Amino acid sequence: MNVENYNHLAALIDADAGITETTSPDGVVLVNGSDLTPEPVRWLWKYWLALGKFQILAGPAGTGKTTISGDVLATVTAGGLWPDGTRCDPGNVLMWSGEDDPADTLLPRLIAAGADRSRCYFVSGTRIDGELQAFDPARDMQALEYQARAIGGVKLIVVDPVVSAVTGDSHKNTEVRRALQPLVDLASRLDCAVLGISHFSKGGAGSDPASRVVGSIAFTAVARVVLVAAKVKGEDGEDRRILARGKSNIGPDDGGFEYQIEQVEALPGIQASRIAWGKAVEGTARELLTDPNETDSDDATSDAGEAVAMLRAELSADHWTPCDTCTQPLKDAGFTKKQIWTASKKLGVKRQKAGMDKGWQWRLREPGEGAFITAYPEDSAEGSEGSNILNGESSESSGTLESSAVEVL
Repeated sequence: MNVENYNHLAALIDADAGITETTSPDGVVLVNGSDLTPEPVRWLWKYWLALGKFQILAGPAGTGKTTISGDVLATVTAGGLWPDGTRCDPGNVLMWSGEDDPADTLLPRLIAAGADRSRCYFVSGTRIDGELQAFDPARDMQALEYQARAIGGVKLIVVDPVVSAVTGDSHKNTEVRRALQPLVDLASRLDCAVLGISHFSKGGAGSDPASRVVGSIAFTAVARVVLVAAKVKGEDGEDRRILARGKSNIGPDDGGFEYQIEQVEALPGIQASRIAWGKAVEGTARELLTDPNETDSDDATSDAGEAVAMLRAELSADHWTPCDTCTQPLKDAGFTKKQIWTASKKLGVKRQKAGMDKGWQWRLREPGEGAFITAYPEDSAEGSEGSNILNGESSESSGTLESSAVEVL
C-alpha cells in the first residue's frame, strides 16, 4: 500500500476517533501527574486477558494452542463462561491465521465451542491498489484497525502466529520490539485484547516456560501477560494438559486450569476439536508444567512433531518461499539441519531451483498432488553423504547431484 493510501487511512481512523489535526511545536511531550486520573486495569477475562493490552499464548506443538484461542474467541462472542466460572461480556472478534483455513478448520472449531458466528470475523487478505493480496501482519495493522473500527465492538483479536508480525530478525530485541509496537498500539487504540500465538523453542526442560517462547525475549517482555499451554504427566502417570500464567505484569502470575481436547461433530458431517476445561490448579507455570522425570533428552520425542508444525506455519501450497526464509525460524528454535530436512520430507515439501543467483524455493504439496520429487537421494539427511549435501557439498558417491544444484539449508 503506498504512502498516500496509508495517510488517507490514518486520517479516516483519526476522524472516527474524534482526533483533529493541530499544529504543535516539535519536541518531547510531558504530562504532569496531577493531570492524570489513575485507572484500574480492565479485563476481558480477569487476570488472564486484559483490554487494551497485548498478550501471548505459547506452547509446544500439539498442545492445542489454536483450539484454546478458538474457545476464548467463542466465549467472547457468546458472552459465555470462562474456565473460572465468571461471565464474559459479549463482543465481536477478529482472527488471522497463517496456518489454518477459516472454512474447514477455524469456523468448525468455533461452532463446536458455541460461538455466535455473526460476531466472528476472519482476515482473508488485504486489497492494495485494487489487487487482493495475502494479509501481512507486519504491513497491514493500520488497515486492520480501520476495518475493526468499521465493525465496532471488537473485544479480541488473535494473530496466529505472532512471529509473522516481525519483518526483521525475530531473534533481535530491537527489531522485535519495533515490529510488535503496532500490535500494542492496536490493542490500546481499539481498547481490545490482542492475543498472539507462538511456539516453544526446542529443549529447556525444567526451565521457566515463559522463557521458552521462540525468538527474542522481547516477545515476552512486550506482552503484559504470557499464557503457556503444555502436556505433562500427572501423578497417576496419565497425560494431562494445563493452561497456566507464565508471566503477568498486571496481575497474578501463577495458577492455571486443566483441559482436554475433544473431537465432536460441529455440524452434520463436519468434525472439529474443542476444549473441555477441567479443575483449577495452583502453582507457578514452572511447577505446573515441569515433569519431574523429564530431561532435555526426553524432548526428542516431541521434536519431530514440533519441527513439522513450525515448518508448516512458514509454508503455503499457493506460493513458493525461499528456503532460507522458511527454515530460519526453525534454526532459531534450535533445530538441526537434519531435523529440518526430516520435517520437510514428512510434509512432502515441493522444491525448485529459482535460478543460479536466487537459490532454492519450497512450498507445501497441494491436496491430491503426487509425491514430492527432490534432487536429493533418499538418505540425504543421514550419514556422511547427507551431511555433505546439506552443507552444500557434492559427493561423487551419491552420483545424483552436481555442486551447482545443491540446496543449502
